[in-house]
Amino acid sequence: MVKKHKLLRWAALFLGMMFLIIICFKPLNYYIESPGGATNITPFVKINQQKKHKKGQFMITYVQLAQATPLSLILAKFKQQDTIYTAMQITGGANSKTYNRVQNFYMQNAIDEAIAVAYKAANKQVSAKYVGIFITSIAKKSYFSKQLRVGDTVTKINGHHFKNARGYQQYLAKKTVNSKVTVTYIRNNVTKVVTNKLINLGNSRAGLGISLADNVKVTTTPKISVNPGQIGGPSGGLMFSLEIYNQLINNNLKHNQKIAGTGTIDLAGNVGEIGGIDKKVIAANKAGAAIFFAPYVKPTKLNKMIDGGATNYQVAKKTIKKYHLKLKLVPVETFNDGINYLAKH
Repeated sequence: MVKKHKLLRWAALFLGMMFLIIICFKPLNYYIESPGGATNITPFVKINQQKKHKKGQFMITYVQLAQATPLSLILAKFKQQDTIYTAMQITGGANSKTYNRVQNFYMQNAIDEAIAVAYKAANKQVSAKYVGIFITSIAKKSYFSKQLRVGDTVTKINGHHFKNARGYQQYLAKKTVNSKVTVTYIRNNVTKVVTNKLINLGNSRAGLGISLADNVKVTTTPKISVNPGQIGGPSGGLMFSLEIYNQLINNNLKHNQKIAGTGTIDLAGNVGEIGGIDKKVIAANKAGAAIFFAPYVKPTKLNKMIDGGATNYQVAKKTIKKYHLKLKLVPVETFNDGINYLAKH
């Protein structure tokens, strides 16, 4: 009897340990987004023969994204600041390697565009070369799905190279569904060519069946290197443009303040919206930022599909009020809006 009781206890202990392991470590098809951090980006930027202004900080903000376990999923339901997403919502069905590759591209491209904007504003020598369209995802129904890959850069269609993604889209829009096109693309620095049919994107509009981003490369004088570390995504564009510009000019725009923010940047200096701004505002406040630059885009019908119909600025404003945060929220539509605000304050 004693031996039987011992076996039962060991069995119960084993089952209990297995249950704990499963609930704590079993990965689920969900992700939890929570406030991340705010990091001083001055050490990330190195420009030849330029003096760094040490007083104050420009800070890049980021969210923490973790694959859920049964335990973390349960806990997240009770945390106001956490948001639960399906794996499909986050990765679009891509594996982790492909997803990380796309995020790294987004960050590098954001840096290239930030460099171009900052150098131009500082009257420094810069040239931006439009390489082509970087493939971020491919629809399964695309005829090119077995030929092109995420990470390829399309440089020509039927021998035509355009200066932006819109040029490619307008060219394809004139084609008919199932008509064949020849695509020139770059993979691992090797140029390749493939021919196949266009699919119906909806309303009889023809296309390749890919999602894309502009691939831009810049060259500068003086030379610059930017290393964002493990941070991915396009949302650091605005803050990198401000830091680079600040290093190129004689005046220190930081004025001994911690200045955080977020937003994409394009070659024209326009600031675009991003995801997770509520969590980024919280992270910036926790890091002691005095100012937070938030993208401001006038509300449109498109906003109804994002953040419950609210713009980035509206979400950030609501978050500051809800959690009684101390930082000052500054709306910016363009790079120049940020520069002008710092010059006056």
